[in-house]
Amino acid sequence: MTTHRLGVLRGDGIGPEIVEATVRVLEAAQQGDSRVRFEWVPLPMGWEAIRATGSALPESVIEALKGCDAWILGPHDSVSYPPELRETLNPSGVLRKRFDLYANIRPARAYPGLRAVCPTMDLVIARENTEGFYADRNMAWGIGEFMPTPDVALAVGKITRQGSERIARTAFALARQRRQKVAIVHKANVLRKTSGLFLEVCRGVGAEFPDVAVEDYHIDAMTALLVRRGADFDVIVTENMFGDILSDLAGELSGSLGMAPSINASATQAMAQASHGSAPDIAGKDVANPVGMILSAAMLVTWLSGERKDPAAGEAGQAIERTVAAVLEKGPRTRDLGGMASTSEFTAAVVRRLLSG
Repeated sequence: MTTHRLGVLRGDGIGPEIVEATVRVLEAAQQGDSRVRFEWVPLPMGWEAIRATGSALPESVIEALKGCDAWILGPHDSVSYPPELRETLNPSGVLRKRFDLYANIRPARAYPGLRAVCPTMDLVIARENTEGFYADRNMAWGIGEFMPTPDVALAVGKITRQGSERIARTAFALARQRRQKVAIVHKANVLRKTSGLFLEVCRGVGAEFPDVAVEDYHIDAMTALLVRRGADFDVIVTENMFGDILSDLAGELSGSLGMAPSINASATQAMAQASHGSAPDIAGKDVANPVGMILSAAMLVTWLSGERKDPAAGEAGQAIERTVAAVLEKGPRTRDLGGMASTSEFTAAVVRRLLSG
């Protein structure tokens, strides 16, 4: 039996509520399977940390995370931080950069019983998480944007062979576990050097996976195709900004961005982070939908299963996913999904069903 040390960063807005709900679900999974063990490491982030230390993500927290196997990151409300902190990289960006969490894995799945534009969508976007035009993640220092005059703004974009290869390998490995299809999304017809290198490398990696079918699409065409026939796609691999945009689109097409999960992973560490924001307008009201955070944690536990060679963790992650799907289909549901359940009531329903097997 392996004990997994999980950092718990509650964050801002609805973060404390949905992270607490997620911990309750993981504790239920642990209670239901004696082979699964979690050790919680609570750590301050966001306003909780600002009030205590003046920093949204203190260096002591980063040091503590180095001793964790993985962690759960609640949403941050960085736009509300003091002006001097709004000029710096937000907590999520810092963690992705410091721990080289190069793979942002974002599923988009429609659930029976819930309304969706594409009710049969079931795909995963493998987004490169450290390069592209998100220059604050790929520069040694500074934010990577500059203005030579007050009327001209420039940004540095970066694509490397190494960065492209490792996200491509992640995508093709995922496809082997799913429906054996990968779509490479790029803009090599215009960005011939940068996007062209990404496409070239992904095709090269694809040649090593003869059992996986490979197609490639321009980013503009892919946005239209997701709307028209989103159910046809299995795994989409793309660079940072394109992946950010496509995953939001796919989340809405499959039901709601508010339920969209994700993990950010390196070869040795990972972070669960729901795709949605902190929703400060409903914070503290016990009405937030915790599904995105719970499913992100389920993905995290499944990732730990492979990285730590712990089959029981993988079974726990799958059990959480099945249980959430069953509760969403039969109810109760939170208000954003047409139900009347509070955050705590929905969480209690997931916990009961998980414990009942």
